[in-house]
Amino acid sequence: MDKRPESLTADTALLDEAHALNVSLSAVLEAGLRVAMRERRAARWREENRAALEGYNAWVAENGLPLGKYRQF
Repeated sequence: MDKRPESLTADTALLDEAHALNVSLSAVLEAGLRVAMRERRAARWREENRAALEGYNAWVAENGLPLGKYRQF
């Protein structure tokens, strides 16, 4: 995996405490970015597929669940 330096700004006290606690800023940034990107991708997917989801939900409301008679719960 390639890495590149990036200039960021953050609260001084927060950075000082992170350094004092030996928190890896790079690791925390990467983990946080992964979470943020996963959430954004999911939100984008829901928006892009909203019409299909609403259509399916309307169909289920009108016709019931496909194979619903086989549900055991």
